[in-house]
Amino acid sequence: MTASPKRVSARDLLDSVLDPGTFASWDTAPLDIGANSDYQDELDRASARAGTDEAVLTGEGLLRGRRIAILACEFGFLGGSIGVAAAERIAAAIERATAEGLPLLASPTSGGTRMQEGTVAFVQMVKIAAAVAAHKSAGLAYLVYLRSPTMGGVFASWGSLGHVTFAEPGALVGFLGPRVYEAIYGHPFPEGVQTAENLYHNGVIDGVLPLKRLRQIAHRALVVMSGEAVPRALIEVPADTSSGDIPAWDAVLASRRADRPGVRALLRHATERVPLSGTGQGEADRTVLHALTRLRGRPCVLFGHDRDTQAADSAMGPAALREARRSMRLAEELRLPLVLVIDTAGASLSPEAEESGLAPEIARCIADLVTLDTPTVAVLLGQGTGGGALALLPADRVIAAQHAWLAPLPPEGASAIVYRDIEHAPELAAAQRIRAADLLADGVVDAVVPEFPDAAAEPVDFAMRMVSAIAEQLDELAKVSAVQRATNRAQRYLRLGLPG
Repeated sequence: MTASPKRVSARDLLDSVLDPGTFASWDTAPLDIGANSDYQDELDRASARAGTDEAVLTGEGLLRGRRIAILACEFGFLGGSIGVAAAERIAAAIERATAEGLPLLASPTSGGTRMQEGTVAFVQMVKIAAAVAAHKSAGLAYLVYLRSPTMGGVFASWGSLGHVTFAEPGALVGFLGPRVYEAIYGHPFPEGVQTAENLYHNGVIDGVLPLKRLRQIAHRALVVMSGEAVPRALIEVPADTSSGDIPAWDAVLASRRADRPGVRALLRHATERVPLSGTGQGEADRTVLHALTRLRGRPCVLFGHDRDTQAADSAMGPAALREARRSMRLAEELRLPLVLVIDTAGASLSPEAEESGLAPEIARCIADLVTLDTPTVAVLLGQGTGGGALALLPADRVIAAQHAWLAPLPPEGASAIVYRDIEHAPELAAAQRIRAADLLADGVVDAVVPEFPDAAAEPVDFAMRMVSAIAEQLDELAKVSAVQRATNRAQRYLRLGLPG
């Protein structure tokens, strides 16, 4: 059996996260629920043992000087179980955080709803979830740090609604408690399933980190999620790339170089990076990555194809696009710009991808992007093959690396359809106008970032130029009203390809 992590008390959590001496409690005496004498005695004993008057503490404090709201469960009080009084305290704290415009950090540890109060306690999770939803609808950050254990209705409501969700190492996290499972089914729950590490691997949570790192990561996340921009000087990006134009086929070959810088190279020149993982719904595709970050000081949600993890036997599947849609929702909820990085040899060609809804996910990504209520920038960084590339393309602004390209199929595939061979791939690459210079002339992209002479030959300088080019587009979009931006985006794609 895996050893359980040492219990982290609510006080430990507050002391570790907040600036010393800044916690101010929002708690009043617990709501009188008319408990019978036996239950009241149990509550009194729990309070004496835990040193708290209920299973949760709420209040506010400073995190590196930033005012935040915080709530932390106390497992020592009846296993952190949530009854009517605790739920009322939690909901009131969330509503106050919303009213005062504060980001909220929630750290549950709980066996679930309080059995002593029955169904009326169970349905309190609806009240708490509704308060969280209203908080997020106000554009305010909601961070979750799961402590061991977090089970049942707590995990199935406010424990699973974070914009970003982390858990402590080794934490027991799940829906059905192991003892309950064994009592119902007569055999133990499989070991290793309900662990923080397994949930991270399967895309349910964003990461696993010890309490000592929570303060740092929460600060980074809030710096980005607050929308605070601290613009740094941009690197000048030459507008004239004609001297470096190469034939379309040569651009295709350049884009396929193993040493060509990808999205990770861009992130190395970003700040306040907080990696995200998975869909939050039990899927993770390692051919893509997403993060909260700042590019030259401009906050954004970044999502992109990861060329370092793509291969013929590990192409992007439907889950990758569901992760993209999670990034879209996150950007919209937090009212942050969204940056999409396109660099894919194509989506997975497999029965599994078909059965898991690859084509519908491409359609949903396109539909979501063209109606997304936040600024968007798409970056054609390298290969741009098929629906997997198109799914990330319809943004307010599209920029391309000089040797990047966009096509419905790889040129070899187009050649196989038209000529029944692949020898005509270079000819078709030119005829289909797939290279960045042609995309610029045809209105598919708005700007081209040069390569001198090839991104692979100057990976650091190229990545810095591209990050500056993205930041410049974010600056320009910030000057456009939401209504005008939506109009411009719709008109852009309505006019594309039409004569004149």
